[in-house]
Amino acid sequence: MNISETDLILNADGSAYHLNLLPGDIADTIILVGDQYRVPEVSKHFDSVELRKGKREFVTHTGTLAGKKISVVSTGIGTDNIDIVLNELDALVNVDFNTRKINKELRVLNLVRIGTSGAIQANIPIDSLLVSEHAFGLDALMHYYQHNLSTGEAQLLESFSVLIPNHKPYITSASNLLIKSLSAGLSKGVTVTSPGFYSPQGRTLRAQSTLPALLAQLQNFDYQGKIITNLEMETAGIYGLANILGHHAISYNVILANRITNTFSKQPMATMEKFIVEVLSRIASL
Repeated sequence: MNISETDLILNADGSAYHLNLLPGDIADTIILVGDQYRVPEVSKHFDSVELRKGKREFVTHTGTLAGKKISVVSTGIGTDNIDIVLNELDALVNVDFNTRKINKELRVLNLVRIGTSGAIQANIPIDSLLVSEHAFGLDALMHYYQHNLSTGEAQLLESFSVLIPNHKPYITSASNLLIKSLSAGLSKGVTVTSPGFYSPQGRTLRAQSTLPALLAQLQNFDYQGKIITNLEMETAGIYGLANILGHHAISYNVILANRITNTFSKQPMATMEKFIVEVLSRIASL
């Protein structure tokens, strides 16, 4: 069946509606960053950059690294944007934009998130790097998609769900392939993806939270030695859609804050730069 013009919207030049990209504009390995201004901070380390495109908060640079084609794409903040970015990236490689049919042979993307995050365990230092093995989503994105859980994921989710009555979290996991190949020597943990930055992550300014004990509840969660390590706003959506669409995904969390010790990095830009270089070095050695 053809995909309709309102399901897959294309611009006048035939590019994907939000990303403003044409098939062929992206590599099989794509770095995902939230901040559009972080895109050139990543691509400046490429050997070369052949393509620069953007629309709204979605900026893409494609070039080469260690002789391999590579892209970096900004997603903006939150899993609502992840829904747009991952579906359109998948369409770019797996849908024929001329016939609007799904390709018979599907390409598999390696999606590598580099994002900021706050730790919720006192012993996780700021200015460190942590890899998400699993992610609990407190947003609603994955409730709109059919997806299956392993027995281990289902048990972990069941244990977590009792923490937050009247909410329906979901669980997603990183690609085993990318965990094995790109995370050697790094700390690993379980991430919570929140639908907001303030109350959904246990922060209070003037508006009062309906879950005042949220941070403590998350901090104290322990299921067979698996604890929640950090909070952010995209990982669960990336993992969920990547798994559904047959892609590989891994999320690197640059820890700029520790919510338990109430400390924040004194050098956030330098820390991010350091870990961009490290992640690119790992990708180049694949």
